[in-house]
Amino acid sequence: MDLLNLLLEPLRFDFMLRGLLAAVMVGIVCSVVGTFVVLRGMAFFGDALAHAILPGVALGYLTGGGSSADRSTLFWWALGAAIFSALGIGAITHGGRVKEDSAIGIVFVGMFALGIALISAMRSFAVDLSHFLFGNVLGVSPTDLWHVALGGGLALLTVRIFYRQLVAVAFDETHATTLRLPVTMLNYLLLVLIAVVVVVALQTVGIALVLAMLITPATSASLLVKRLPAMMALAALIGAFSSASGLYLSYYISIASGAAIVLVCVGFFLLVLLVAPERGWLWRVLWRRKPKRAARYNDTVAQINPDSGG
Repeated sequence: MDLLNLLLEPLRFDFMLRGLLAAVMVGIVCSVVGTFVVLRGMAFFGDALAHAILPGVALGYLTGGGSSADRSTLFWWALGAAIFSALGIGAITHGGRVKEDSAIGIVFVGMFALGIALISAMRSFAVDLSHFLFGNVLGVSPTDLWHVALGGGLALLTVRIFYRQLVAVAFDETHATTLRLPVTMLNYLLLVLIAVVVVVALQTVGIALVLAMLITPATSASLLVKRLPAMMALAALIGAFSSASGLYLSYYISIASGAAIVLVCVGFFLLVLLVAPERGWLWRVLWRRKPKRAARYNDTVAQINPDSGG
């Protein structure tokens, strides 16, 4: 089977087309917003938020009549729980009364425990809601696809509109304050953006793996380029490529799609960590050896010809 057939054969199925579109969109959106997560060191926040939406999923399941088929209800309840958790963390940390990591931990365990308490009353949870934990990109419905497009499009549009302000706050909040930027509002905006992205990524990689899609492409890009716009664009490219490649991988070797997407993404990061110019492990090893070889060469020349000036 040639390469063209390998690429086209899975696309004969409608569920694969929908899954590919959803995976690529999620990869791009997660990578763009994840750039700010990496810049501000908010990886723990992303992980906590991914788990804090669990009560929203459970309540959506209950209000939907005990059926996971009502995807719209589940999506909006999950989004509400994510935004509530994000704003709650922002409110607790506002004014510096409680450290951010402490607030994240408190909200995380509280919401997660509430979700578990609600789920424990649902006998059919293992069958109906497990895809929210581990993802089910091949089960993306047309409604899910619209949710991903709507949430992802709004997130990207917001980043485009507030790009300069978000960058200023990400690099130096004190300087942003002197520029009279609404720092508090921008911080809340970023928290809400992360919440939206986490919920958008639910269907593809699930709660358990969403953090990887938030931080891994952006971290890989940060090792390859130095300018922020280039980093954001490259992260989006890595996220889209990893999502598409992981989906094909899951199709051909029959493994979970969400896990396959994340494994491709992490594999790309490890490759970059090895060979990235100036920052990669292999590059640094070779760079350290080069001066040593030059020093040995100069010593040899000096021994052969003392008048060479070596």
